[in-house]
Amino acid sequence: IRQLADGLLRDPAFVQVTPKNTTADLVRQVIHPVDRERKRELLSHLIRTGRIDQALVFTRTKHGANRLSQQLERDGINAAAIHGNKSQSQRVRALSDLKSGRVAILVATDVAARGLDIEALPHVVNYELPTVAEDYIHRIGRTGRAGVDGDAVSLVCVDEAPLLRGIEKLLGRGIPAETISGFEPDRSIPAEPIKFRSGMAGHQGPPGGQRPGGSQRSFGGQRPAGRGAGSPARGGSPSRGGSPARGGGFGQAGPAARRGGHPTAQRNAPSGTGIGSQRVALPGERLARQGR
Repeated sequence: IRQLADGLLRDPAFVQVTPKNTTADLVRQVIHPVDRERKRELLSHLIRTGRIDQALVFTRTKHGANRLSQQLERDGINAAAIHGNKSQSQRVRALSDLKSGRVAILVATDVAARGLDIEALPHVVNYELPTVAEDYIHRIGRTGRAGVDGDAVSLVCVDEAPLLRGIEKLLGRGIPAETISGFEPDRSIPAEPIKFRSGMAGHQGPPGGQRPGGSQRSFGGQRPAGRGAGSPARGGSPSRGGSPARGGGFGQAGPAARRGGHPTAQRNAPSGTGIGSQRVALPGERLARQGR
């Protein structure tokens, strides 16, 4: 855009209010390494010991938000959840309860938290790191506002090492790590692929929403995940028995259609799938043949 403006305008002025992908100086960031199965236990410990009081806690999924809030309630901690399945009145009530102190913890997804304005929020907790590095900036930006200090706490397990690398690369620096006594991670536990949204279970994307190919460094007991059976093959063609390869998005013709594949598959293909481009004759209708 700047190059275009320089070519079209005479002496254009460039104004940047806030540098892109920067965090507020008043936000203290820390990572607590922990095993994936002990995250909820560690979060409850931090709340009970007073290290976290009023907080906005982020999960990746709606189901995860509901489950965590219910688990915290069973631990005797007042909590509520907001996500896309909640009505507007439920969201407003949950936010009001957090501001008034009736609940100490508000568990939210990234989408549901957009537009939330909580004055003097002391803590933001990344219960699960975001799959897109830029979302980390948006999350922790909920605290440290209006000249008030804030803390951004991230509970990180070995599975999230690639996501952490993506975030630190975006920030241009590492995030200090502090291991909580009694919650030291077991480094013999191997990393597992992170489950994303429904229909993509077991799919592990690139670190922090970035393109693959970044450097790999050790984090706990992480070991690289090999290409499983049926994984997408490079180059855009689906592997045998597997799911479509990257780049072959919905609505594109597959190899069978391009080669004029099996006639049954073409006739039975639903409209808009791109599988089989041959037109099927309707009752009482004949397709015109070439030369007639």
